[in-house]
Amino acid sequence: MKFTTAFASLVAAVSAHGGVDTYTVGSTVYQGWQPYQSTSGQKSLQRQYATYDPLLIKDLSSINIRCNNAGALGTGVTGTIAAGATIKAHWKQWTHRPASVMVYMARCPGTCDSFDGSGKVWFKIDEEGLVSGTQNAGVWAGDAIVDTLVWTSTIPATLAPGNYLIRHELLAVHQANNPQFYPECAQFEVTGAGTVTPPSSILVSFPGAYTGTEPGVAFNIDSAAAKTATTYQIPGPAVWDGTGTAPAAPASSAPAAVPTTLVTSAAPATPTKPSCTAVQKYGQCGGMTYTGCTLCESGTTCMASGDYYSQCV
Repeated sequence: MKFTTAFASLVAAVSAHGGVDTYTVGSTVYQGWQPYQSTSGQKSLQRQYATYDPLLIKDLSSINIRCNNAGALGTGVTGTIAAGATIKAHWKQWTHRPASVMVYMARCPGTCDSFDGSGKVWFKIDEEGLVSGTQNAGVWAGDAIVDTLVWTSTIPATLAPGNYLIRHELLAVHQANNPQFYPECAQFEVTGAGTVTPPSSILVSFPGAYTGTEPGVAFNIDSAAAKTATTYQIPGPAVWDGTGTAPAAPASSAPAAVPTTLVTSAAPATPTKPSCTAVQKYGQCGGMTYTGCTLCESGTTCMASGDYYSQCV
């Protein structure tokens, strides 16, 4: 009985959380790390991690905020991607909405297998936060991952060849003043004829990139202001524009300078959702097999009640 109860608790704890499990470059699919399974014999281009549970990385001063682990090194597998190509990240299961999506890279000093990602080495290549509507009841970038489990980003075409870590991160803000971070890292060799590396002035470290006091982190989704605000300030540095100079600091969640494909079932290359009639309070607004409208009427928010059902409350 104790085993059954413990197992049920584990399933419940991770059912509303998720992590990147595969990376697709062209026709090549790279398997990510598989948490909740034995580490014996596992090899992956992704840094190993034990759980989806964001409670383990809630401390922004903890090393776990970097790659969802305590500094684990590579297992000897590296993917290959050309500068200017796209990388498609696939999540094992959906996580909370609303959420922002951020993608960082860090150049490894030699092989990535022996580099833990420490220091001011990370630069942002992609981001999206609030897409449309208000903070409280609008469409967010993370909705695409809830609906399709996929996010596609472009490696800057000017990026110099070398070995890099690529870090995908979701920042879920569904609970007032209680942000949840979901990062995963994978190692890739970037090829091509690029010659540019980001300026040191835009590089950040993990931990260190976030203080917890940023407007996008110390955020109350249920506040009166969130019910009218139509912009959201994504934390962290500005997206690198592919040049040797620093881009201007972001003022809001305006479209990133680097092309991004927000994948949805209706418009694969456009970061928007098809128009629909807002779901009334207590109506269904999401779930793994749900295909209806995911926008709740004003004053309500879509909240999960398991894998297959979410409702406006």
